[in-house]
Amino acid sequence: MTIVVHDAEVAVEANAELGEGPVWDPTASCLYFVDILLGRVHRSHLAGEPLETFEVDQPVGAIALTERGDLVLAVRDGFARLDLTTRRVELIADVETDRPDQRMNDGKCDPAGRFWAGTMALDEHVEAGGLYRLGADLRVARMLSGVTISNGIDWTADGRTMFYIDSPTRRIDCFDFDVAEGTITNRRPFVQIPVEHGMPDGLTLDAEGGVWVALWGGGAVHRYLRDGSIDAIVRVPTPHPTSCIFGGRDLHHLYITSASIKLSPHERAVHPLAGAVFRCDVGVSGREPRRFRG
Repeated sequence: MTIVVHDAEVAVEANAELGEGPVWDPTASCLYFVDILLGRVHRSHLAGEPLETFEVDQPVGAIALTERGDLVLAVRDGFARLDLTTRRVELIADVETDRPDQRMNDGKCDPAGRFWAGTMALDEHVEAGGLYRLGADLRVARMLSGVTISNGIDWTADGRTMFYIDSPTRRIDCFDFDVAEGTITNRRPFVQIPVEHGMPDGLTLDAEGGVWVALWGGGAVHRYLRDGSIDAIVRVPTPHPTSCIFGGRDLHHLYITSASIKLSPHERAVHPLAGAVFRCDVGVSGREPRRFRG
């Protein structure tokens, strides 16, 4: 099989320490993403306008659009809402508030509009975290335990399969998913990532069912087919891409967040674009984001 190779270009010069969690809003034609440890949510209209920043005042690992027009956040203390008009942040559900050494990380909404996000230890202690589900009724359920760095998550178009990454396993796993109940069963490996490719981080599925995975330390995003083979690579001009999502007109561009936090001063000089958001037309469209129904 021929592997198609693309090169990403800069879309937003964000200078993020730990850029993550990109979400495209097709209604407002803008891109949201976070800078996790600085506790910031950024919004960009990608037309040369200044980057707009919302201060959360605690680490924020992931965001999702909602049906009521605000944002739902996965923050250090649990789940919160961000009112985009007043900029007020309100905690709506506690998660692991007895564990100040933990924080929330990546997340996304499932086909029924529940928001899923996982936790991890600040020192990345092995199996200290979990994966949580926030329902429309604002009740929280712990769905997985023994997670080290909870990361990329997404669902197939029919809602029957959930893909999930616990980064240090160097695997993308999949589960059988019950949309009505919001439950997962039958965990199994989908792809094992070779060490030389980097560590799997955030992921998204495209309209054809291809799985796009950002590879921390690999300077690239790979597309995997349902048989686990690679058929496309997007090269990113920085070592640490963190996540990806489709956006833009017709959802035809892949947007890729990145980080600068793990780079030495010399490495930052070599990779001045670290922390930017990148963009690439990869020849396949994405899907509209699912919104939180709570």
